[in-house]
Amino acid sequence: MEDKTQKKPVSKSVYILPNLFTVGSMFCAFWGLLMAHAGNFTGCAIAILVSALLDGMDGKIARLTHSASDFGVQLDSLADAIAFGATPAYMIFLWQLHSLGRLGMAVSFLFMACGALRLARFNVMAGTSASKKFFTGLPIPAAGCALSCLVLFQNYLPPSIYPVLTWFTLVLTFALGLLMVSRVPYFAFKDFSGIKLKTFSMMVILVVVFALIIVEPKVFGFSFFIAYLLSGPVYSLWLYSKKKTKGAEKK
Repeated sequence: MEDKTQKKPVSKSVYILPNLFTVGSMFCAFWGLLMAHAGNFTGCAIAILVSALLDGMDGKIARLTHSASDFGVQLDSLADAIAFGATPAYMIFLWQLHSLGRLGMAVSFLFMACGALRLARFNVMAGTSASKKFFTGLPIPAAGCALSCLVLFQNYLPPSIYPVLTWFTLVLTFALGLLMVSRVPYFAFKDFSGIKLKTFSMMVILVVVFALIIVEPKVFGFSFFIAYLLSGPVYSLWLYSKKKTKGAEKK
């Protein structure tokens, strides 16, 4: 007799689902390129943020449906290189850095190239016993979204800042590129076992964050990514000072 309790294998069509979100992320990146070429930098920035949302969903859907595959991993990396490397670099060059000529072009290319190197290193380290709590170097989606939020945040800047905005953008783009290929640890938002918060406390935090997003989404987004950008170096300095203190105590 046949075993009717045997589970049916996962349908092959399920494997397409997370890849559809990845392709959707890639389409948003392409749409962003078109928006930037047309001079609609706000539209391009929004397209990059939507691409980041889809990029975050494809991995979760793959894990929930048990449809993760090597093909999906490679496709996701290629989509990230376009969505958070090429598109932000092109947007930021046309928005501010084009006025600096070759210097602006070089820094824009550096951002894109460092993003590709960051993805290649991440794929190589994915099969090792690397920490799941921290990324090594700034994740490329965070770097691309930081530049997008800067574009969206420009309306909140005082007029006195505009003369130096181009140079600030240059320094920020350069710093983001170097942080992507650095060894600076960044929290991965995957393992919260070390954070002990009660359910009520977590609910309060989520309500406050939701309220801030509703009131000033552009200000909150820019502030969040700048805080995340600085969190890596600050955490590294804290670890260094802690090791130095332990070393002095042993002596």
